[in-house]
Amino acid sequence: MEYRQLGRTGIRVSEIGFGCEGMVEHPEWTRDFIDAMDEGGANFLDLYAPQPAFRTALGKALQGRRDRFVLQAHVCTVWKDGQYKRTRDIEEVRAGFADQLERLQTDHVEVGMIHYVDSLTDWQHVQDGPVMVYVQELKKEGRIGAVGLSSHNPEAALAAVHSGLIDVLMFSVNPCYDLQPGNENLELLWAPESYGHDLVNMDPQRQLLYETCQRLGVAITVMKAFGGGDLLRRDLSPAGVALTPFQCMSYALDRPGVASVMNGARTVEELKQNLAYEQAAAEERDYAAALASFPRISWHGHCMYCGHCAPCPQQIDVAAVTKFLNLARAQEHVPETVREHYAVLPHKASECIQCGICESRCPFDVPVRQNMAAAAALFEA
Repeated sequence: MEYRQLGRTGIRVSEIGFGCEGMVEHPEWTRDFIDAMDEGGANFLDLYAPQPAFRTALGKALQGRRDRFVLQAHVCTVWKDGQYKRTRDIEEVRAGFADQLERLQTDHVEVGMIHYVDSLTDWQHVQDGPVMVYVQELKKEGRIGAVGLSSHNPEAALAAVHSGLIDVLMFSVNPCYDLQPGNENLELLWAPESYGHDLVNMDPQRQLLYETCQRLGVAITVMKAFGGGDLLRRDLSPAGVALTPFQCMSYALDRPGVASVMNGARTVEELKQNLAYEQAAAEERDYAAALASFPRISWHGHCMYCGHCAPCPQQIDVAAVTKFLNLARAQEHVPETVREHYAVLPHKASECIQCGICESRCPFDVPVRQNMAAAAALFEA
């Protein structure tokens, strides 16, 4: 298993994490799920669901190995009248989180995730109201290690990231959603009419969100990597092309700022199939050819960080250089963190001999030689 830094928190998480769908539907399988995660080295678990039976079963399954798992537990999600409810009522929020810690048989969780903020109005309400006061109180007391927020809307997510109040962003990332601008109507993310016209490149606000997270050290944990399963079926995919789970995971993990993909698995067998990503060949993970074949969609000239440009005869990590270049271009001044990351690369853009081999391999016609010259001028002048 590969592990990544969870942004500025310093926590190490498995790049393949999991949601709790299967455990919610079958609490009696919870120990089997946790056993499979433990065996496969997956240490990161998202707990969006407030169902009491699931929380209790998970608490029992974690006994004796709690320290081997990183829990991303949601605040503002409660169980009321026999069903899940999102709430901003501070008394319900407090009671729901206390119930969670008690049932999990723990005194803390690593990430306290403010649940489901999909509009600027809701973010402002959370930021300026008692929910944020409570979450900061939890962090100060050590009952949560880092503050997170889940969202599907890049506008609301950007505002939260820029506030400096959150350390982790749970966001929906996949190659179809990335084409669509932010909107509070989530149905539009996968509505057929949204893909009925020519689409070119990633929505700039989404790209800015990912790059801002990388620059500020806010970790992204990915939800909806498979688009709820739609991207895995040609007849349901908005792109008209089926992708594999490994391609979807690889795409998400290549985005700036991403620390882990939180896969949905409804059975233990599905969980094990997702864990097999770690042993998959590069050809199985490769999404570039599939994306390049999407009908009516073009990523022409846009670096997807897919690595097809490698190997470079000068051993330059072209994808990393391009990522740092794009991070810097979004700012008036080169961020010091970006400059430092560039500085430790073993081979710099100035070593490019302009042979053009990388460009001949690129499925997206990225002007790599031009980018190398720009990076050398920006970072090495």
